[in-house]
Amino acid sequence: MEYSDKVMDHFQNPRNVGIIKDADGVGKIGNPICGDTTTFYIKVKDNIIDDIKFQTLGCGAAIASASMVSEIAKGKTLEEAMSISSHKIVEELDGLPERKVHCSNLGADALHKAIENYRAKQKGEKRKAHREIREKTFMCPKCDDPLLGTDLFCRRCRIELELCKECGKPKKKDDEECPHCGATKIRV
Repeated sequence: MEYSDKVMDHFQNPRNVGIIKDADGVGKIGNPICGDTTTFYIKVKDNIIDDIKFQTLGCGAAIASASMVSEIAKGKTLEEAMSISSHKIVEELDGLPERKVHCSNLGADALHKAIENYRAKQKGEKRKAHREIREKTFMCPKCDDPLLGTDLFCRRCRIELELCKECGKPKKKDDEECPHCGATKIRV
């Protein structure tokens, strides 16, 4: 199956791309198999998604899926947005090749996570804001790209990393000094 005209349109002209700096809710999902990541930012007014933006690092199907999610969710109540499924996204895009259907999960799951983040904040729970999510996700110290899961290899820079014994953050393997805390390796 080739990509539909809708998939190509949303890939080449994605809607609602960007960041909302003062977002009410933020949700980030990564796929450890293919390496794609999607982050959704939402603004909520009277239980309705008033504004929505996303960032996707991934293939055309992942970008098109996130773009479609953003269009479907904008103006919907939180309950309606929580019911957006990967099946609905694939349907709205007039299908995806079988090997790319998993990409529709990223968009739906990241949106659901943003809504959950918003609801947690409303309940007064201290939950992950965007910066906290970023701190818990290991980032490459050279290019600042997110590392997948516990993977200590940056695919973009092609460098092997290790965790600093002092601060626990990744640094280039065998570097003398940690770029985060300044701890140095003691050479004998």
